[in-house]
Amino acid sequence: MSRSNNQKLKLLYLSKILKEKTDDEHYLTMPQIIEELGKYDIEADRKSIYRDIDALNDFGMDILKDRVGALTYYHCGDREFEIAELKFLVDAIQASKFLSEKKTRELIKKLEANISTYDATLLEREVTVSGRVKTMNESIYYSIDTIHSAMNDNKCIRFRYFSWNTKCEEEFRHNGEYYLVSPWALHFDDEKYYLVAYDMEKQEMRHYRVDKMRDVGIEDKKRKGVTEFKKMDKAKYTQQHFGMFGGNVETISLICNNYMANVIVDQFGKEVMMFPAGDEHFRVSVEIAVSEQFFGWIVGLGGAVRIDGPEAVVQKFDECIKKFVKE
Repeated sequence: MSRSNNQKLKLLYLSKILKEKTDDEHYLTMPQIIEELGKYDIEADRKSIYRDIDALNDFGMDILKDRVGALTYYHCGDREFEIAELKFLVDAIQASKFLSEKKTRELIKKLEANISTYDATLLEREVTVSGRVKTMNESIYYSIDTIHSAMNDNKCIRFRYFSWNTKCEEEFRHNGEYYLVSPWALHFDDEKYYLVAYDMEKQEMRHYRVDKMRDVGIEDKKRKGVTEFKKMDKAKYTQQHFGMFGGNVETISLICNNYMANVIVDQFGKEVMMFPAGDEHFRVSVEIAVSEQFFGWIVGLGGAVRIDGPEAVVQKFDECIKKFVKE
């Protein structure tokens, strides 16, 4: 690129230099700014840079100057993201199992572009994605985008659905045939994305793990199941389905130690009604999709929460426990 063409980009390069090379702790003098522009084969005098800085401020950048003795120092002030906000976003990205390690690094790199190179090192210090269990389905990022597009256009989607076999190979269900469903919502639960969709063949709402979906595409068919979806209590749905596993929803009576009140509220919400059951316990009734995952949650609480009814569920729980310890 010729020097004259670079001159046309002077304002853009000046913005880039101030964003990357300065922050609240790092400054550039006018001679240093001229030197940095020179690295891009751009010649500039002080007066033209003064005008450019004014233009950038008018555009919305926050370029501040501080005079110390005979020198004036320039730096980029307020930015779209504060470093604390970016650290929060980095932590959230790292914790997301549905993002592959490659996509995790790409997103963090893009976040670093919003701060100076000095502050970017603070984010790099937080990046420890190696060794963390991440999805091996790189396409999930694009599957989610396709699902959103289908919902926005009121269209159905098709996809193939797989499970891992004992050889750690993808094994497609339905003999590899495509599922055809009407997508209505995406739920994020237990660090996984789930699609809530209406199965036209079974005529019911079902959910699918997005990281287990392959070859997601949009079908030129209008969605069905709007009535069934509107009947759903979306918040209660995730409370009832432990690990998003299916099961018949039943009203379950639980007897809990008083100190488990926090656990019950965290799982079922503060609207849940707790009634005294002696000095050290309380009783609560909740609607639950009865599954082995729910029983596993009960076992994991070490006896501090017990199933009190109905009797059929108590029997299922006893049978499940016997199966766990069967020799």
